[in-house]
Amino acid sequence: MANDKKQVEQITDMEVDFTKWYTDVCKKAELIDYSSVKGLMILRPYGYAIWENIMAELDRRFKDTGHQNVSMPMLIPESLLQKEKDHVEGFAPECAWVTMGGSEELEEKLCIRPTSETLFCDHWHNIVHSYRDLPLLYNQWCSVLRWEKTTRPFLRHREFLWQEGHTLHATAEEAIKETEQQLETYAELCENVLAMPVVRGCKTDKEKFAGAERTYTIECMMHDRKALQSGTSHYFGDGFARAFDITFTDKENKLSHPHQTSWGLSTRIIGGIIMTHGDNSGLVLPPKIAPIQVVVLPIAQHKPGVTEKAEELVSRLKALGLRVSGDFTDNSPGWKFAEYEMKGVPLRVEIGPKDIEAGHCVCVRRDNGEKTVVSLDELEIKVPELLSAVQRGLFDKAKANLDEHTYSATSVEEVKNIVETKGGFVKTMWCGGLDCELAMKERAGATSRCIPFAQEHLGDVCPVCGKPAEKMVIWGVAY
Repeated sequence: MANDKKQVEQITDMEVDFTKWYTDVCKKAELIDYSSVKGLMILRPYGYAIWENIMAELDRRFKDTGHQNVSMPMLIPESLLQKEKDHVEGFAPECAWVTMGGSEELEEKLCIRPTSETLFCDHWHNIVHSYRDLPLLYNQWCSVLRWEKTTRPFLRHREFLWQEGHTLHATAEEAIKETEQQLETYAELCENVLAMPVVRGCKTDKEKFAGAERTYTIECMMHDRKALQSGTSHYFGDGFARAFDITFTDKENKLSHPHQTSWGLSTRIIGGIIMTHGDNSGLVLPPKIAPIQVVVLPIAQHKPGVTEKAEELVSRLKALGLRVSGDFTDNSPGWKFAEYEMKGVPLRVEIGPKDIEAGHCVCVRRDNGEKTVVSLDELEIKVPELLSAVQRGLFDKAKANLDEHTYSATSVEEVKNIVETKGGFVKTMWCGGLDCELAMKERAGATSRCIPFAQEHLGDVCPVCGKPAEKMVIWGVAY
């Protein structure tokens, strides 16, 4: 049995060292590997399969709301990047540059895209002329490069995969509606597909995206009660359009600047899934995005009829449209249990000689280890029910973690005490001043996560300066 549990024993308990536990899971579940360039990670097939399932869910939602996929170049001329002052200043520290083409020095250095707003604007300058050309609802699946100083699997890569949506609208109202719609798309994905409850809100001016007038966010709470910004949506107003001289003739035959949005979700969300649902046996995946939803394991497969019956169960479950795998290797059952627990497979189906004789199989849930004896006659009914139960169970557990570790405070000292002793999210009133936001970080060790859409009245004054406060803000320690 010691050899069977070898993989699990190699994982550090999250209660001992959460950071080491997280890295162990990324490696042992075969999600990721390090490349020869620091910060550039290799997504292994199992890790990429999770991303493919997330991509499919999002891509369908985008197309259902009229968005089209496009592909922009990966290189941005320096002169193009310089056109929007706030934007370039925000990304300057993270830009990587190409200065040579073959053996010749380039006349103008080229930035490897950290994001693509400037590329879309340059394109739109050439193709937008009339209100009839609007709206433009574009999305791009690609990788971007940001030269981060500190890197960590999924959470902070120098190169990472993502989607970036970019849209152009005739009016501010249309653009704001788009921005809010896309944030809700991310929130719905997280809650209904990834089983990750979110707090919806608006970033403070300090935390908003470079060049944006307004940034919306969804914030999730991890096992260790830290926050993870899991998706953002930005309203740019007409600032980029003015900088890039994008104009159109409106319905009154007047020349106007269109209003712009962008929004993105990246492979960072896989890190969020790991830290929201994982345990000391490894990865725990929500069924809706698990590469393998059900694994069928023959027990005593050397005995007559066992392998054939297990193969039959695999075929029956695949016919339901489920992602199913059977393990017919000569590894011991204990080794297989540990292997698929490590990989977070939501449901394990065991079938052996005694089970065949009794006309049933044993189903084991990954989220809580609960075993259910299922009649083979009811397999097609019970397995989908159990997968739905796993999906609900993961969300309910994560929601309880969020609710139980969200606190209210009325002073900086109280925020500091909660952050240091309990962790989690802390709600306070706030005057809206930058000085108070910076002071909260300095004195309490917490940053503003968002101004939640669901506002509460917790008092009348800011806990930092004592001045009147009308907004509630959520503070926390974030990845």
